[in-house]
Amino acid sequence: MKLAQFALCLALLSIVIGLTGCGATPAPATYTDPFAYCAAVGTIDAPDAAYTGPALPQSVGEGLQKALNVPDMPLDMLINGSSWRCMNGDVYACFVGANLPCDAKADTDRTPTQDEVDFCQANPDSEFIPAVVTGRETIFEWRCREGIPEVVRQVWQADEQGFLSEIWYEISPD
Repeated sequence: MKLAQFALCLALLSIVIGLTGCGATPAPATYTDPFAYCAAVGTIDAPDAAYTGPALPQSVGEGLQKALNVPDMPLDMLINGSSWRCMNGDVYACFVGANLPCDAKADTDRTPTQDEVDFCQANPDSEFIPAVVTGRETIFEWRCREGIPEVVRQVWQADEQGFLSEIWYEISPD
């Protein structure tokens, strides 16, 4: 009888040890503060499931209002028309405004698109190719020379995440 009890105790102890080793994984951290979130994740193109606050927090809208120097612009307009992301632990925001490509990576390709080729064939000596043709993401100014698209100059810079740096603003937590 004692041997059976010992075996039962040993079996129960093994189960307890096994369950302790297979314990539940702690839930991943979540954040409602965009500044704490960015400090934790470092760099990310858009907030993921770990950020559980509002789509565009008021603090980011207010920071964008300051960065753009538009104190009279209604905050709701900024909150509803902007994006934010994290770069090197800091919060960055972009206001779409006049069709700015906040959520798109910069186009750094110097190879003409078919749309640019078609435009230049129809407008062989145009001094510019409009953004509706080049796309708003291009970092270059384009023109047509004898029916062939060519880069005039670089007008935008891509940041280290690949977005147009001139339309993204670092937002301070104050």
